[in-house]
Amino acid sequence: MTDTSAPAPAENEPTDDEIFEQKAVRLAKRERLISERVDAAGGAYPVSLPVTTTIPALRAEYGALEAGDETGVVAGVAGRIVFSRNTGKLCFASLQSGDGSRIQAMVSLASVGEESLQAWKEIVDLGDHVFVSGEVISSRRGELSIMVTEWQIAAKAVLPLPNMYSELSDEGRVRSRFLDLIVRDQARQTVVARSKVNASLRQTFTDHDFIEVETPMLQVQHGGASARPFITNSNAFDADLYLRIAPELYLKRAVVGGIDRVYEINRNFRNEGADSTHSPEFAMLEAYEAYSDYNGIADLTQELIQNAAIAVAGSTTVTWADGTEYDLGGEWERISMYGSLSEACGRTITPDTSFDELAALAEAEGVDVPAKVATHGKLVEELWEHFVKGELTRPTFVMDFPVDTSPLVRDHRTIAGVVEKWDLYVRGFELATGYSELVDPVIQRERFVEQAKLAARGDDEAMRVDEEFLRALEHGMPPTGGMGMGIDRLLMAITGLGIRETILFPLVK
Repeated sequence: MTDTSAPAPAENEPTDDEIFEQKAVRLAKRERLISERVDAAGGAYPVSLPVTTTIPALRAEYGALEAGDETGVVAGVAGRIVFSRNTGKLCFASLQSGDGSRIQAMVSLASVGEESLQAWKEIVDLGDHVFVSGEVISSRRGELSIMVTEWQIAAKAVLPLPNMYSELSDEGRVRSRFLDLIVRDQARQTVVARSKVNASLRQTFTDHDFIEVETPMLQVQHGGASARPFITNSNAFDADLYLRIAPELYLKRAVVGGIDRVYEINRNFRNEGADSTHSPEFAMLEAYEAYSDYNGIADLTQELIQNAAIAVAGSTTVTWADGTEYDLGGEWERISMYGSLSEACGRTITPDTSFDELAALAEAEGVDVPAKVATHGKLVEELWEHFVKGELTRPTFVMDFPVDTSPLVRDHRTIAGVVEKWDLYVRGFELATGYSELVDPVIQRERFVEQAKLAARGDDEAMRVDEEFLRALEHGMPPTGGMGMGIDRLLMAITGLGIRETILFPLVK
């Protein structure tokens, strides 16, 4: 008796014509299933099946069986057929569960009879969901198996699976994630990792007495970040609405209302470019803690990320998809934006450095900042990215940003011209940002007015004056530390994957 635990790679993928022919053959088999069913009015497939356990559970309990062992235990399991080999009196199939676990089904003449064996050969195809029942054994080659005494088609794949032993293209993985999940372990592992990350984040917040809330995705005015919004129209209200670019202004309303520790894991939408670190639709975490500041919220952010890494990898040292190890442990360095820029470019840059001097330096370095958005702060940030960003390897908090690019942030308590804001860089990209929040409604109104001037000059990312938010601040908001972090980017930092791999169903053109 032989089995098929190590099949050879399949031939090249079928052509469109071959797929069309296979579909026709498989649809004919579906018609046969309908004609042979006693309750044919119910369709081709059974509504339920006598499943008694799962493939992962069987592997956990009987995975250590020696070759040739028999258990005397009868189990009923279901799975998708990902390999099949039919011989004269014995057929083999590998059944795969949703988590990628597999078990071998052995369909023999002696166990099921001639009619059932012949039906298996004629009806069952790769990709079909099949129920099998029989004794749990280990084959002569040590493969955990079901010696089948009964089987049924649970659902037929009328389209063939892709080659199980060759990679889908990058584009194919994104456009047909359902196939990617079937054929590639990494795709399934990433889904599990994301779930573990979200559970870990929520647990860390619970441990710190935070409350999770939900805020509107449809907003009458966009704000909370510098980003270009998606615009839609409400028939019921006869008004333009904006898809949320950030939940910040609503979460701060919650702090005004007395929810001192609040967070939200949400969907944000930004009508901007898409690349390896940006997606028009993405998952965001934002959190606010009353009577904290940007230092306290940085400590919390480090703890959130390190706990998430441990939840996924068992350690703060994670292994990326390419095999590279990356250390997220320890205390993360905190560097000054102006100080690190000065050191990197070889000249002193301060909040008092003139616009003309910064513009001349940008031109000399080939750093392009469009005139309609060019300010002192914008030039400083672009020059910092040019000189410093690429040199960061360890997780690093970049502290103290220019005031004119941070309209929602409190002025620095000791340094004029900067605000108490940090950006966290991991793996060379911005992972999170944190503030000592601006809570003075008078200064906030002044900042909004300056933003409105930029919008009038053509800056699509500038904020507008939000009177409702200002009214909330006028009722008193306590000193607060706040942070925002992309969940997709957190997965990137832990797994080493690109953003389209960390999003289960990313938007594609």
